[in-house]
Amino acid sequence: MLTLDEGKMAVRLARESLTCYVEKKTIIEPEKLPPVFDEKRGVFVTLHEDGDLRGCIGYPQPVMALGQAIVDSAINAGTRDPRFPRLRPGELKRMEMEVTILTKPEPYLGPKKKLPELVRIGTDGLIVTKGPFSGLLLPQVAPEWGFDSLAFLSQTCVKAGLPPDAWMDEETEVQHFEAQIFAEVAPEREVFEKSFTESPCGT
Repeated sequence: MLTLDEGKMAVRLARESLTCYVEKKTIIEPEKLPPVFDEKRGVFVTLHEDGDLRGCIGYPQPVMALGQAIVDSAINAGTRDPRFPRLRPGELKRMEMEVTILTKPEPYLGPKKKLPELVRIGTDGLIVTKGPFSGLLLPQVAPEWGFDSLAFLSQTCVKAGLPPDAWMDEETEVQHFEAQIFAEVAPEREVFEKSFTESPCGT
């Protein structure tokens, strides 16, 4: 778990990384950060503009040091998300930065028909994989869109390019993970830690 101060550093690192790349085409090296940033962690960086998604890319698995993963994810979210045009320098001040730090994904235990009872809305993020198809939705997606556990499972399947009920297939792997979410209250403003566990109806 990161402290709030470490979460603030993570968001500042994401903003600095994206700003330097968009304005100067330079990739910064994370330096003088607490030891947690040297640990391998999964992470996603999400950009919002006036509340609307503007980019979201990251690493589901802990394949590199957290600091480097934040740098890469921030740059990719702003310039390489295929759903959106590349961010221009003039847009940076309109972006709200959000950094989601993941625990290692693990499969649910139990029969597939019991999955809707196991998914914890506001706590679990989901990864659905079947053959070459894979889709991920972060924990904040379900409460922000008002999904119940069944809808969350179905939407993760759709994200993977699979039928909504593919989670019931024995050949489909459904993994879950938890996350800490740190975000700016407004572009370039104070950073807070999001929590959805107290409100089931809140990407």
